[in-house]
Parts: sequence; C-alpha cells; structure tokens
Amino acid sequence: GNQKATRSENSQGKKSQHAEEAIFYMNCRAAYLTVLKSSLENIKSKEQLSLVLQQAGRNPSQKTINKYWTSQTTSLNFDDFCAILKKEKPATKNELLEAFRKIDTDKDGYILHDELCKILTTRGDKMTWEEVASITKQADFNCNGKLDYNKFCELYLSTSEQCCKAARARLDTDPRLRQQHFGNQTGNFSEGITLPVSKASPRVSRKTDHKLPKGSDSRAPSRLSSAQSSKASTSTTVTVGASSSRNTKLIIEPDTMKEWQWAQSKGCFYLEEDGEIISHKYRLHLPQRSAVCVTIKPFNIPQAAGKSCHWLSVDTALFILKEGETEENLQLVSFTELQNEEMFGWRGELGAGLYWLLPFTTGCRLRKVKTQISGEAKLLWRDEDGELALTKEFQAALLDIFETIDLDGNGLLSLEEYNFFELRTSGEKCDQEAWAVCKENFEMKKNELTRQGFLDLNLMEANDRDGDPWDLWVTLLSLGYNKALEMTEACPFVIAMCAERCKPRIKAISLEAGGSQLSRAVCSSVLNKGEAKELDGSENIFIYTHRSGSRITSVIENKSENKVIIHVNNEQSKNCLNNRGLTVFAVEVAPKSMMVSQHVMALNEQEEWIYSCVHSLV
Repeated sequence: GNQKATRSENSQGKKSQHAEEAIFYMNCRAAYLTVLKSSLENIKSKEQLSLVLQQAGRNPSQKTINKYWTSQTTSLNFDDFCAILKKEKPATKNELLEAFRKIDTDKDGYILHDELCKILTTRGDKMTWEEVASITKQADFNCNGKLDYNKFCELYLSTSEQCCKAARARLDTDPRLRQQHFGNQTGNFSEGITLPVSKASPRVSRKTDHKLPKGSDSRAPSRLSSAQSSKASTSTTVTVGASSSRNTKLIIEPDTMKEWQWAQSKGCFYLEEDGEIISHKYRLHLPQRSAVCVTIKPFNIPQAAGKSCHWLSVDTALFILKEGETEENLQLVSFTELQNEEMFGWRGELGAGLYWLLPFTTGCRLRKVKTQISGEAKLLWRDEDGELALTKEFQAALLDIFETIDLDGNGLLSLEEYNFFELRTSGEKCDQEAWAVCKENFEMKKNELTRQGFLDLNLMEANDRDGDPWDLWVTLLSLGYNKALEMTEACPFVIAMCAERCKPRIKAISLEAGGSQLSRAVCSSVLNKGEAKELDGSENIFIYTHRSGSRITSVIENKSENKVIIHVNNEQSKNCLNNRGLTVFAVEVAPKSMMVSQHVMALNEQEEWIYSCVHSLV
C-alpha cells in the first residue's frame, strides 16, 4: 500500500511538473505574440527584445539587453527568448525593497525626491530628469517630496502581473494566435549537425499516414488541422506496455567474465541554470583488441540509503567514439542500447587504441523542477563553547558529495578529483602549492584527502565566514542540491568496462556540456538504428524514430539546400513527457544537416504509454 501511495505521489509530482512547464511556455508565447505576429518570427532589434521581456514581466536593464544582444547578434528566435526568461527571473518584492533600503539612509521607508533623482540620473542605466519626474509626480506613491518605496514596489509588481495576464488573455481569446503555438524549449541537442555527405537513407518508409490514430478525439484542436494542411507531413505511433521498457535484459554472464579485467569510474550530470546539462567526459585506452562489455547506470550512494533519491529514475547512456588523427575527428563506434532495470550496456569487440566515452541523458527527467520546501536546512550550529560545527544533515550531504566526486571509488580524493569539485563550485583549480597547504591542515592519506579532511575543509570555510553559510550554499546549489539538502538537479552515475584480453584504463578528462560531438553521435545512432519516414511530397526531409529501452528519440534530417521549419505535434500521445517541455512546437533545421526533434519517455512507467507524433513541413 505504501509503495502504491509513493508511486501515485511520484506520478502526481511528475504531472504537476509537466503542467508547470506547459504554463511557462504558454506564458512565453503570450508575451512573444504581443510584440511579434508569430512565434516563428524572429526578434530583430534590441528594442524588440526589451519589449517582449517587459511583456513577460521582466524589467531588463541595458546591461541585461547587451548580454543577450551583442555586436554579432542579428536576430533572436523564440527558443532564445525562452532561454533568456529561464535565466532572467522576475524581481521579487523583497529584492526590490532591499535595493531601496540600501539608499534609504533614514531607514523610514521613504527616499527624498532630490536624492532619488541624483541616483537615477548618475548611476547604472542613467535616466533623464523627465523620466524621473514622471515617477515622482505619481500621487499613488509620492508625498511631501518623498517616494514611498513600499507602495511603489507594490504598484510595480501589480502592473507587471497585469501585463502578463493581459498578454495571456489576448492569446486565449484570439483563435488566430492560438494557432501560433510554435517554438520549442532549447534542448541539449537542438543545434543542427551538418551532414558530411549526402547519401541514400536506409530503411526509408515512403508510406506516410496523415490520419489520426484510432480512438483519437474528434474534437482535435485547430493546431492539428494546420499540420495536416501543410506541404508535407508524416505520423509515427509507438505503444509501450507498462514497465516493458525495462524488460530488455542486458546479457552479462558473471561466470564467463570472472577472468576479464575491469575498470570503472564515477561521474555526474549537473543541470545548469539555463537547463543545459554538463557531465564528466572520459578517455578510454585499450592496449589490444578485445571483447568488451561497457555499462552505465545512476550511482546509488551508500550514505543516501533511506533518502529520496530523485536521480535514480534518470535515464543514462554512454556513447563510444574512436579517436582519429585529431580529437575533433571522432567516429561513433556504438552506444549502450541494451537495458536491464536502470543499467544500460553494450557488448562487442573494440580494437586497440584510444576512445572517448561520452555520458548522455535526454533531459526528460533531469530538469528544472519547482518544489515546495517547508524551510531552509540548517548547515551550522555552535556548541557550548561557542565553536562552530557542521549539523548532522549537512555532514550527511557532504559525505554524499564525497562519494560522488571520489571518481575512482578508493575512499580518498586525489588533487585531480578534488579539482573537478573546485571547477564545478568555484570555477577555479587548486594548484600543487595550495594542495600542500591542505596537506598541512587536513587529514590526508597517500597525498589524498580523506572524508574527515573533506568535512574539516568545509568547516574551515564556515569559520572563515564567521558562521555565514552563504558560500556553503553556493557550493551545494552548484552541485544540484536544493535548500532542503535534496539532490534534485544532478545525477551521479558510474560507468564500468571489462575486457577479455587486456586491462582497460578509463580517465576522466573534463567536466562540460556534450557539445557537437555528442549531438552528432546521438543523431547518428538514431539514423543507423531507427526507422526512417520521408515526408510525403518532400524528397529531402526524413524523420527517423528509434526506441532504445525506456526512451524514444526522433531525428530530423534535412538534405535540401534550404533551411526548413518542422512543426511537431504530440497531442495524441498518452502518458508521455519529452525533453522540450511542449506538446506542440516547431524546430528550424539548417540546410544539409540533422538534429534531434525530441526525446520522449513515459511519465509513469507503471502504465502503458503511447508515443504518437506528427511532423509537418511548415
């Protein structure tokens, strides 16, 4: 009964998260369409960018505008706009009040007009005297030559909220605008990958189906009819039974592999503020040709037993690329396609040489989530003598972090391992001289930091700040923890490889986004394994769909000389979530290129799910 209740709660949580993201993108479109005619139309100037941001409840400074509109920028599309809104959060009342309090010398809630005018015309985005006067003349929040900044903040926030509501109301009541639900969340692999050589596509099915799947609602929205009346379209439907996505057994026979030699390394996916996912990347050295088995799975931290481990449901994969004459010239060898529970693996034979192992997750489950947190966890306390100490909860979190960053799993942190932690949390590296200082002050074994040494290092940082936990929270948040000390925006994993004839060596090289190499590998894997459908009436546009264990990926290949815009409609899908966070969206595919359309997974794996997607040429 408890398990059923937990599954039900998890399912409701996922649905709530999905609904919140849908509302976010609906509000993005509402603001966008207040300024532009279509969400396929691009923002063409700084002034337009400022206007659409204001319609979305933001009040961007010139510095903010310049950050996104540089000297090289000629236009920004709807995807760019959504990404900006994710980064530029609307100001809260507390933030606004705090800014005013810094210039409120009397601390009485008022600022003299003369002082306000002096500040606004000489600092930051300098305003004119006339612009300041338009503020000070407003009777709602001005009295006796003073600005009542509490009232001003209230009016500012209510005006901003009204602006957003008006944009949304206009979208909801205008049938023409409701058809303009295009655009997509910027995913990890949305960039177009140039095709090296134009060649015939394998397994091409030229029969396309424009009809809706059986059992579909006859009250299909107008957006679907726009897809059907497009120049060309094709539909794909895949039905997956409850939990069947985890039933493909990865054939690993321990008895036959007892004499094989093993190597493994831990790593982690981290979610950035803009939704991008970064992870460790690895180099594999294989001394001679050998049969091998490689696996990847979320890492079940021993200390976290009994806690809510959100990351264990995150999908993982590992792409194996052969190194050529240069690091840029990498060729896809294979990827971990077989699945057994949460583990993905591949068995085959690899020749001697250097390879790159690129971890991957779709972003369907590792994504930004708004969670209600009852209160901020306490990190520090003072004992009877007034000495600072780490709370038990914070110690437990630090030990979990230690397990995650201890890549080789030997219970100690080498300088190399510690530097991955430093790069993630501070952007800097610890050099040999600083490491020697650590050795003098904190417990080490064989020139590697122990768990106790790691705890003491964090306690020293707290003491340096006289008990202010700010820097400690910066570290925790950058490692995917929320204010309740739950790891919700990271997924630790472990990769392992065994070889029959030699000892493989795996070394973590960097911690960064997958980039074009991983994008190309993902696309190539779908082109090689997936079913291809040609858009009827368009000989140069192909949609590839491939199911790999618990996920389905579709890739768009554009062989034409022109860019194309593909409208993607998932409204007939059931119990699904995708990495883009939208049911209906559009993507732009560059000439002679390919790109991921979407990754899709079950919202609730305990129930049947149906992937039903229509791709249409706009």
